[in-house]
Amino acid sequence: MKPCILLIEDDKDMRELVGGHLEHTGFDVQVAEDGIKGQALALQYKPDLILLDLMLPNVDGLTLCQRLRRDERTSSIPILMITALGATKDKVTGFNSGADDYLTKPFDLEELHVRIKALLRRTNRAPLGSTGHPEILSYGPMTLVPERFEAIWFECPVRLTHLEFELLHCLLQRHGQTVAPSLILKEVWGYEPDDDIETIRVHVRHLRTKLEPEPRKPRFIKTVYGAGYCLELPKGEQIKQFRELVLNKVSQKET
Repeated sequence: MKPCILLIEDDKDMRELVGGHLEHTGFDVQVAEDGIKGQALALQYKPDLILLDLMLPNVDGLTLCQRLRRDERTSSIPILMITALGATKDKVTGFNSGADDYLTKPFDLEELHVRIKALLRRTNRAPLGSTGHPEILSYGPMTLVPERFEAIWFECPVRLTHLEFELLHCLLQRHGQTVAPSLILKEVWGYEPDDDIETIRVHVRHLRTKLEPEPRKPRFIKTVYGAGYCLELPKGEQIKQFRELVLNKVSQKET
């Protein structure tokens, strides 16, 4: 069965170009020219991936992305934003709205294909165990649950996006070590964008918001300036020390 891609794009020429290329490369493609129809088709077809333009009539792409993420029926569908807005602040806004990846127009169709393959690979859980080395899914107070894109953190389940899960998994494999941004980009995103460090920063901030008692003063996901990121998990007596802080944060969020 062909993977289904929903293309939400108001430019007719772009729809025909991208849609035709995707169909030629083996995808089932559904198209929408505005945000309202795009949301309706997303609910109808439950596509494997959504290509979403930002500058849409009726409902803009950022608003639509937020709506899709809030709806349990579409919340786990990978979203790749395609837009002419390429500034760093635009990318940050896109990721904060729930996008999994961001591609700036004009783009090469082969690059689009690489991004799509990387997103679909992550969705299918291919990265886990694919290196041939024993993988770490549990250490100290943290256990990763691939089937649910979830982390059990001090006994509490924490829901993660696909990218947050992959990023946390990448750091967990090397807990206590500094992981370079270039390795994170290659292992988590599946391709090598040119020094797109802001992409990592946005998702690290999201992880800290979910896992750190004080996200602005991170204790566990640390930035090693000029070198990368390090996941330092508590062990032994430290677990008791931090357990109450983490559980208090979780209980406050629930109330």
